[in-house]
Amino acid sequence: MTHVNDVDVIRRLLATPATWAVVGLSSNTRRVAHGVAEYIRDALGMRIVPVNPRAEPAHGATGYARLADVPAPVDVVDCFVNSQRVGAVIDDAIAERERLGIRAVWLQLGVIDEAAAQRAT
Repeated sequence: MTHVNDVDVIRRLLATPATWAVVGLSSNTRRVAHGVAEYIRDALGMRIVPVNPRAEPAHGATGYARLADVPAPVDVVDCFVNSQRVGAVIDDAIAERERLGIRAVWLQLGVIDEAAAQRAT
């Protein structure tokens, strides 16, 4: 079964001020995550929390190695990892959901893992 995104949920997530943990965001300005995170912060007014294995800061925000290291709250987990790795990120988001207050997981275009999407639902 293919997951279908709810357009109303997408609109609400993009319009409601929130904290977005961007998994895969580092200080590397050549990566797509860097520009998208900047847009999410500047154009949409969201707070950004970089999450990457080296805990590198980005856009003036403290970086964390994994979701388990992030202090609460986090409303949205934005996944900038490849499809083979996103399942583990989603599992981490599910495990940290209550502690962080996570209410949504956002997979970037081309990042697909139907089984993980089903678990996140």
